Amino acid sequence: MSYQVLARKYRPQRFEEVVKQEHITKPLANALTSGRLAHAILLSGPRGTGKTSIARILAKCVNCESGPTAAPCNTCRSCREITSGHAADVFEIDGASNNKVENVRELRENANYMPAQSPYKIYIIDEVHMLSDSAFNALLKILEEPPAHVKFFFATTEPNKIPITILSRCQRHDCRRVDVNSIIKHMALLCEKENIDISTDALTIIAREADGSIRDALSLLDLIITSTVESIGTDQIVDILGGLDRQSLFDMSQAVFEQNAGKIIEIIDRLYDRGQNMIKLFSELLEHFRNLLVVKLGGSTGALSDVSEFELNAMQEQVKNIPRIYIHQILDILFKEENNIRQSSQPKLAMEIAFIRVIQIRPALSIETLIEKIDILQKGFTEKLPAEGVSYPNHPAPPSDNVSKPAPAPENQIPPNITPDITPNARDYQPPIPEKKAPVHEVRENRPSKIYEDAPQNDRNAQIKDEPIEKSWEKILTRLAGDNPALAACFRDSQLKKISDSQLEIIFKTNQFNINYANRDKNPSLIQNACSLYFGNDMQVSLSGRLPKNKSGMAQKKEAKALENETLNHPLVEEAMKIFNGKIVEIKII
Repeated sequence: MSYQVLARKYRPQRFEEVVKQEHITKPLANALTSGRLAHAILLSGPRGTGKTSIARILAKCVNCESGPTAAPCNTCRSCREITSGHAADVFEIDGASNNKVENVRELRENANYMPAQSPYKIYIIDEVHMLSDSAFNALLKILEEPPAHVKFFFATTEPNKIPITILSRCQRHDCRRVDVNSIIKHMALLCEKENIDISTDALTIIAREADGSIRDALSLLDLIITSTVESIGTDQIVDILGGLDRQSLFDMSQAVFEQNAGKIIEIIDRLYDRGQNMIKLFSELLEHFRNLLVVKLGGSTGALSDVSEFELNAMQEQVKNIPRIYIHQILDILFKEENNIRQSSQPKLAMEIAFIRVIQIRPALSIETLIEKIDILQKGFTEKLPAEGVSYPNHPAPPSDNVSKPAPAPENQIPPNITPDITPNARDYQPPIPEKKAPVHEVRENRPSKIYEDAPQNDRNAQIKDEPIEKSWEKILTRLAGDNPALAACFRDSQLKKISDSQLEIIFKTNQFNINYANRDKNPSLIQNACSLYFGNDMQVSLSGRLPKNKSGMAQKKEAKALENETLNHPLVEEAMKIFNGKIVEIKII
């Protein structure tokens, strides 16, 4: 007996044997059970996903001796003839070679005759989109009103080429690409039946090469089986198929994360010597880093491109300690370099240069993290100074037992124009200098009640009451800058409005970022405490923003340019550039 390839030997004979097309098989089974099967059914989808197999199973379900049924017996005469392809009442027509109008006219004439031995005469037309326009027109009338004993089952990979007049007369079902895990499980089951020893990694390479097609996967598996007599591993499959083993992708990404240029060049050279196409290799790497980013973002497995379960676990382990913004930077550079590699006369050299550029970047920080780091640095100046010999502005140095004069300030003394560690309850003038200075940590913990202990309460309230609200707001922001410079910077373009003795309103006349930052986390309570401490009673503070209305295109461009210049000249940006030795890559208007 001649050898039968796996794709034919294990062709599905029941709906439950069809791999990953339950969205089609279940409705068709229900239609058969309820007696509502349409007379014309169109099955579309990628190659090798089960379109023709489903059409044959439908034919058996309809013409089975125990049918119509959703589970054909596969033992009666009709089922056996359909399985072998010799059924007298089931006609399988190739639309590519029988695409003329004469062929359709012959079909119409034969369809009027009753079936020879089955309940229905069934026409299965494969690649129906290959029919000519005149052939489609000849098919219209019988397709719309066929004889009661005739059913049409169409299969196509390009339903967009079928006229809408034909589509409207058919019940359409779309087959989907089969995912990698399902193909691996199906091939593993067949290998077990055939007593074939093959590793999961090897099946994964075959499944990825199949590109969602069960038939292609089984054809490749047949090729691998006939090419070796020993146990099948990844090395043999890579040599035979010329594909890319997944371990090389993980080694490459790990070398990028470790910024190991030598290892990157070594991997590229090894794959190049093996005959790997550099353009295809770069596409695989680009897809791999995209999958790593999706895993880091917590995306579902359905969003990944042909990733098996054990690969998913390996990806999660690899990116566990890698910042997602760093993976995004890598992916962004690789995506921009793709066109250069495709058009280069030396794609290997272009790929090496691209990855050298990748490993030269450093992980970027989000704007929130950057602001928090600047705040910590500014607030940490006084905390890191030694407790002895520190001289604060307007305060004498602590007395020394060895010298009669105050000790000179050390080199790391805070400049006089910087106010160190100002608590929110500080005012614009200092209290009388005490005879004995408290230690530094006690100065940081002064109580609000002692700040104005030298001035009567009535005089202080009178002074604040007579003071312009703009001046008070400026003083509040000045003191707030010592404790939270980032928050004070967000309020620089705002305006304070006093509604009553216990209610204030802060009006923003700035961009949306400052408004969002002012409302973030504990920032509203900080500004409210600062206002309450300054005015001497509990104040209710509300924040409101008045952004400019929509403007013309020219006005928006001018405003965007002005905002860019303002951002570049912003003191926080300048200080961040100095601290982190960075450079401006892009400015986005939010």
